[in-house]
Amino acid sequence: MKSKIYLFIVLMFVSYASVFAQTNLPRASQRQSVSQTVGDTTVSIVYHRPNAKARTVWGDVVPYGEVWRTGANENTTFEVSSDVKINGQVLPKGKYGLHTIPNKDEWTIIFNKVNNEWGSFKYDVKEDALRVMVKPIAGEFKETMTIDFDNVADTTTQIVIAWEKLRVPFTLDVGDVKMRVLTDFRRQIVGDPIQAANFVISSKLTANYEEALGWLNTSIKMNENYANLSTKARLLAEMGKKDEAITTAEKAIQVGKAATPQANTSGLEGLVKEWKTKK
Repeated sequence: MKSKIYLFIVLMFVSYASVFAQTNLPRASQRQSVSQTVGDTTVSIVYHRPNAKARTVWGDVVPYGEVWRTGANENTTFEVSSDVKINGQVLPKGKYGLHTIPNKDEWTIIFNKVNNEWGSFKYDVKEDALRVMVKPIAGEFKETMTIDFDNVADTTTQIVIAWEKLRVPFTLDVGDVKMRVLTDFRRQIVGDPIQAANFVISSKLTANYEEALGWLNTSIKMNENYANLSTKARLLAEMGKKDEAITTAEKAIQVGKAATPQANTSGLEGLVKEWKTKK
């Protein structure tokens, strides 16, 4: 009988332990995950957001001159899917612990190779991948600390740490997106030369027009169709070869109308009229 009671108690304990293990207990500083695509690069930041609570934040809650986890609880993490530049300095793709050293007139932003510690208590300067110096600026009061993306452009964004009446911005630059995409297309050119050529045309990569023309000519030799002919016509027009563009376009229209199902050639027909007018 005693053995049965003992077994019952053990089973109840395991059951309760399992329930508590699955419970997501609330924290005073809530977890936040933010992500932004810049060009072909994904930037992800995970941090915990403390509140000011009428306290003196800078120099007190967050001491000057000491390494800070840039939030609360676990260290803040910063992840990029390709190599980037932070304020002009290279940061290789990967996941980092984002630490900072606040001071009144200047902050140190630290990207550390260790990204899974509690706070900054075990921070090791020897594991730093990059340090940059930035200037804090005054801003509107924020009760809850925020890290966000601002001024998102084709290849750059500004990342801003903001809390209380302070903003700490730094710039992220993903570099030459177009050439990285073009390199990827070259690796898989056999798969979709038309898409690759269209990218070259739409991106105005004039130095690569002849290369794209070669892709299309190969595609046409393998399987002449409306898609590769019409793309070649547009490329020839971009290259200033209007007569060749018109001849190729007229052939594309003929092939497109004879196809099953019939291609929608109206857009290309409009371009042909425009090209003939401007000759």
